[in-house]
Amino acid sequence: MALIIKDEILSKAQTTAEELLIDLACYLYDKKRMSMGQARHLAGLDQISFQKELSKREIYIHYGEEDLNKDLENLGISL
Repeated sequence: MALIIKDEILSKAQTTAEELLIDLACYLYDKKRMSMGQARHLAGLDQISFQKELSKREIYIHYGEEDLNKDLENLGISL
């Protein structure tokens, strides 16, 4: 399924298709509907560029205790 938005609508919204995709990806990430990887892929951005877009929108990276424990385990560090 494809989403088609007419240029006229984008123009009225004063945005581009690329900007709209980034906005949508950031929104879905913020609402925890997509992972970081999924959202950055939707936005068509690399990791750092997507994180910069999140920062512009004051959206924080989801990183909890479970993520920390998994990272520490992957590094071979135990507490």
